[in-house]
Amino acid sequence: MENIKYENLPMGKVVGIDLGTTNSCVAVMEGGKPTVIANAEGFRTTPSVVAYTKNQDQLVGQIAKRQAVMNPENTFYSAKRFVGRRVDEVNEESKDVSYSVEKSGSSVKLKCPILDKQFSPEEVSSQVLRKLADDAGKYLGEKVTQAVITVPAYFNDSQRQATKDAGKIAGLEVLRIVNEPTAAALAYGLDKENEKILVFDLGGGTFDVSVIEAGDGVTEVLSTSGDTHLGGDDFDRCIVDHLASTFKSNEGIDLRQDKQALQRLTEAAEKAKIELSNATQSEINLPFITATPEGPKHLDLNLTRAKFEELAASLIDRCKTPVERAISDAKISTSEIDEVVMVGGSSRIPAVLDLVKTIIGKEPNQTVNPDEVVAVGAAIQGGVLAGEVKDILLLDVTPLSLGVETLGGVMTKMINRNTTVPTKKSETYSTAVDGQTNVEIHVLQGEREMASDNKSLGTFRLDGIPSAPRGVPQIEVTFDIDANGILSVTAKDKGSGKEQSISITGASTLSDNEVEKMVKDAESNASVDKEKREKIDLKNQAETLVYQTEKQLGELGDKVDAAVKSKVEEKSNALKEATSKEDYESMKKLLEELQQELYAVGSSVYQQPGNQPPSPGSAGGPEKNDSNDKGSDDVIDADFTETKD
Repeated sequence: MENIKYENLPMGKVVGIDLGTTNSCVAVMEGGKPTVIANAEGFRTTPSVVAYTKNQDQLVGQIAKRQAVMNPENTFYSAKRFVGRRVDEVNEESKDVSYSVEKSGSSVKLKCPILDKQFSPEEVSSQVLRKLADDAGKYLGEKVTQAVITVPAYFNDSQRQATKDAGKIAGLEVLRIVNEPTAAALAYGLDKENEKILVFDLGGGTFDVSVIEAGDGVTEVLSTSGDTHLGGDDFDRCIVDHLASTFKSNEGIDLRQDKQALQRLTEAAEKAKIELSNATQSEINLPFITATPEGPKHLDLNLTRAKFEELAASLIDRCKTPVERAISDAKISTSEIDEVVMVGGSSRIPAVLDLVKTIIGKEPNQTVNPDEVVAVGAAIQGGVLAGEVKDILLLDVTPLSLGVETLGGVMTKMINRNTTVPTKKSETYSTAVDGQTNVEIHVLQGEREMASDNKSLGTFRLDGIPSAPRGVPQIEVTFDIDANGILSVTAKDKGSGKEQSISITGASTLSDNEVEKMVKDAESNASVDKEKREKIDLKNQAETLVYQTEKQLGELGDKVDAAVKSKVEEKSNALKEATSKEDYESMKKLLEELQQELYAVGSSVYQQPGNQPPSPGSAGGPEKNDSNDKGSDDVIDADFTETKD
């Protein structure tokens, strides 16, 4: 195994990562153009799935998704729906996954029975980020340490901070958090001149709408709206509920109570949803879905597009309000929108496309790849921050209003939604009672009038206010939002000069100590995981070489000298035995020795009368097997030219 040395390399590339609910994608600027990087398995998107096996091996991506049905309680997906949120905010979402969502204080933890351990959603997300960064590093030939990561535009402060924490746990310096629809518009509007673009982003777990003006290298967000509880997972769930209720009425068994059956239903629902974007019906056939004393039970059902649209009618209807609100907040009419860009896998649903066409009055633009455009935009922003890309300016906004709780439990807004970030705003408040020597600042985010109806971001206390009649002290509260949309708040008593500040780390986010511990855990496990991966690769190479050896000897038959053949068989059997015993040192040694013996086989065959020697530079043995080999007997076809003396 070749170990790449990173120490003496210059500062690495800044990658753009779309950390999705269902799938994730990574891109980078190369030669002035964004390039989507394929993962180690050769795919341009990676399932946002992490699993732990009975051997306590960690799996990430496609390989984790493939084994989910057999290992539902230790396979974690849709973690993005839990990131930066409290337990009381995820009651519904926790019912829709096959793993256990538990409470730790007010924080969300995901239970992993096989390790007897709990993970934070940020840790699970960090493993996906780590894989994307590692795959990008292999492609670029240098370690990736810096990234721009995208989040739904409607993510609140806690969710944004939690996403930054996930990046840190993965060993990444997150240079910027960018809103997903803004990144999409940046990618789409790069060569546009003064266009107003509506980005409709319906992903796996979230829904965002942004109205953006693009032109002359400036991408300016005019407004944003959305729903962080609406996405492809919800469309899958309405199919799952239909399948489960149909089966229950026919067989009297609720498949939702069986985690393995629920996982199979979920996968079948996602497949049917995708098929129904191109076909008018989908056949759902799940044999042996459960069993009773009478024998096995099968699920076989035909789902039409019309039935799916009926089941999903309320979800499709929920897409309407954010679109109308975004247009209204941008203070434009639908006729002023030049393009509608569709982003996210669920934006392909025909009923969703029809809804957008009805509201806007024009055909949505489907020329961009909805699975990749967000990562491409993030890579462009990464290029801007790295100084590779010039003359591009991104002006994003804060999605929700920010304020403080004032007398009577009222939310007093200090920064209104759709304010361009970064921004800073100060307001002066006073005391509510005579002789009050401290004030408690309760920081809120949302659009409701009463404090209790909004998202609480945190509280802090300013002490040391000189005793005075109510209304006399002057307390200046300053809200400062950075370019990531992350808030810090300062309160200062103008009389005494006393000051207190808070960087928002609400109950739903991790403390600095927790993040640091997770970073160390990830670093210590990285070498163990790498060692395990190398052993798996070595075993795959050994098994493939043994198979190719047996196949080659069988095909050549008597053409191989008996003594040479005996030697090869001896080495092949020894390698087979070492592989079965998982003796990796012997495996490595025997792998090289068998390779040499196979070269001897090639030479002995060509030395026989009537056989042409191989042309210079041709290989005498089987081709090199890389780490992505699935153990198939694929060979490379070569063109041969007949030569005559």
